[in-house]
Amino acid sequence: MITKEQGAPELGAVTFSDMKSALCKGWADMRHAPVYGLVVASICVAFGLLLFWVTSTTGKSYWLVFAAVGFPLFGPFTAVALYEVSHRIDYGEPLVFSDIFGIVLHQARRQLPSLCAIILMVFLFWFFIAHMIFALFLGLSTMTNVSSSLEVYLSSDGLTMLAVGTIIGALFALLLFMITVFAMPMLLDREIDFVTAMITSFAAVQNNLIPMVFWGILIAGLTFLGMVPAFLGLYIVLPLLGHASWHLYRAAEARAEA
Repeated sequence: MITKEQGAPELGAVTFSDMKSALCKGWADMRHAPVYGLVVASICVAFGLLLFWVTSTTGKSYWLVFAAVGFPLFGPFTAVALYEVSHRIDYGEPLVFSDIFGIVLHQARRQLPSLCAIILMVFLFWFFIAHMIFALFLGLSTMTNVSSSLEVYLSSDGLTMLAVGTIIGALFALLLFMITVFAMPMLLDREIDFVTAMITSFAAVQNNLIPMVFWGILIAGLTFLGMVPAFLGLYIVLPLLGHASWHLYRAAEARAEA
């Protein structure tokens, strides 16, 4: 049984070599225990296909543009099981399917649901803002069916809407990335409240802004690429990034202790 340490850890500098090492270790973990990555990715793929089906059958496929921006916001939540797998590999603990997902379910009685609630609120608020952006730029296009007439997005208003939506969506993603990228593995690793974990994560990203922004862009880029072929690329991308994120957290922790 892994004993959890108390309080927030010191997180040191994060370098590009740490990211390369984290990706290599993440790939090794994914190959060592592939079934967990398949389960987590299957959940995300099912959610993505459901989202596509709902927006298509309701005739509001244009929402896929905004949903695609918001979809990666759920990445940290879905990676909890992968963090636990890498956690156990680090400590030489056995990998038992029921124990792994039992630990994840156990988090429901700890601090993780509070952080997940914040992720959900940000996602829903993003959809609210996206609706306002759409109404502002295309709300008066009453004679155009934006679901079937995709050329509306190539109009000046459509291009402006996409540009503004992308910028605002990126700001939402950056904020959420800063407060969760280290907070999620931290909550699994230590006995700590979610507010302290978010503050510690935000400060760590702020102190390593350039490499961490690169890491965030890499995560977003790979996630979007994984979504393109019917979400099937997520079967590789999500496990890799989930395991790698754990190892990047551990690298930052080790750097501070050195």
